[in-house]
Amino acid sequence: MRAVVFEEFGRLPEVREVTDPVPPSDGVVVRVGATGLCRSDWHGWMGHDAGITLPHVPGHELAGRIEAVGAAVTNWRVGDRVTVPFVCACGSCPACAAGDQQICRRQEQPGFTHWGSFAEYVPVHRADVNLVAVPEDMSSLTAAALGCRFATAYRAVVARGRVRAGEWLAVHGCGGVGLSAVMIAVACGARVVAVDVAPGALELARTFGAEACVDATAVTGGVAAAVREATGGGAHVSLDALGSVATCSASVESLRPRGRHVQVGLLPSDGAAVPVNRVVALELEILGSHGMAAHAYPEMMGQVSTGRLRPDLLVNSVIGLDEAPAALAALSEGSGTGITVIAPRPDELPRRG
Repeated sequence: MRAVVFEEFGRLPEVREVTDPVPPSDGVVVRVGATGLCRSDWHGWMGHDAGITLPHVPGHELAGRIEAVGAAVTNWRVGDRVTVPFVCACGSCPACAAGDQQICRRQEQPGFTHWGSFAEYVPVHRADVNLVAVPEDMSSLTAAALGCRFATAYRAVVARGRVRAGEWLAVHGCGGVGLSAVMIAVACGARVVAVDVAPGALELARTFGAEACVDATAVTGGVAAAVREATGGGAHVSLDALGSVATCSASVESLRPRGRHVQVGLLPSDGAAVPVNRVVALELEILGSHGMAAHAYPEMMGQVSTGRLRPDLLVNSVIGLDEAPAALAALSEGSGTGITVIAPRPDELPRRG
């Protein structure tokens, strides 16, 4: 098969022919129809993830059809259309037994713990625990756009943030996760204030229903003060979708009393400057959110199928494998607006919808 391969961290990957994968006994091989280009892939390529062994094929936001099935798999057949959460769980540890596969301590991730989906085929382990069915009328482009970003945002807003109709949600960072959060919160009936440094990202947030937008480069009194003013006293829920000391702190500072801060973006290993005194004084909640388990997908998938949620609208570019190395390297200059999707076979570019 053709795949994007890198042999050194930070060196431009190459598209080359490599050996086709075979399914593990408890897993499958998926013929990749589409796969998202995520900033997490860039972190892996740069060597920020300790679990990667070289040479390596990145990619973890995928959708396609099952090409081969391991002998121990019971719930899936060749030809089934599927996607996967970015956390693939073991299915047998205490967290998995409690339904919390997204925090499985023995988790695996295509594109990190083993070769990923910037390829024509990708193996997925423990298929009966980790695969999610994709309806025939949903394009691979839409299913890949769900990826780690949309599903992560869905759980962060709905399950962890517990946002309710009429509440204010502040979204700090309007990349793939942040724009997904805007769309999801608006569908929940929440009022959204979006924060970013890029006019294009803020314009997309406004298109997806953000009621107020804050340009972090243009406010004089600070981002948090601007959010509190826009929301009449502070957001009920605030989401750091980027992951930096500045955005984490601003998110907490943006909250009204008894507000809920949800941390989605990963921060540097030396941590963040969380304003703890404010957390105590206003009885704020500090919540982490890490992906979404496969068994939790049906509610979100139902809303996508009915058109209430439109992850396909987040896609601004569809490219082939040959363009993927340069697109991955370009993330060193910053993330663009929206989502880029890779189609491994140009003659099979998925339709929108």
